Amino acid sequence: MDVTSLLLLGLAALGVISRNSPVTIAMVFLLLLRVLGFHQAFPWLEKNGLTLGIIILTIGVMTPLASGKISLQTVGQSFLHWKSLLAIGIGILVAYLGGRGAVLMGSQPTIVAGLLIGTVIGVAFFKGVPVGPLIAAGILSLLIGRL
Repeated sequence: MDVTSLLLLGLAALGVISRNSPVTIAMVFLLLLRVLGFHQAFPWLEKNGLTLGIIILTIGVMTPLASGKISLQTVGQSFLHWKSLLAIGIGILVAYLGGRGAVLMGSQPTIVAGLLIGTVIGVAFFKGVPVGPLIAAGILSLLIGRL
């Protein structure tokens, strides 16, 4: 077994140890693609995986609105309460940071490994969710002054 496969296996083990099924499933999926020789999938996943993940995440977040659990009235009331207005502002900031992060990750691939390792550690040991690389890259872009 090659070093990359061992790394994926180690990250999957971190997912199991931390009881974080998204990390475990993702690492096992990538490991299977690698071991079964589906290397042609990697360029497609690199190009479209982030977009696909954002689509699935957006579907999950918007489902309460689509199902009627969150009414139009509730959405309208969110503009009347300071906590909801703060949430809107933070949502705008996070979307902005994610956009900067996507640009930075595309232009500086050498930092991607560090961002991914930090995200996996955050997910595995601090009960985070694996949306961190974009936001982390956005924050990093602010700190290092790159866009």
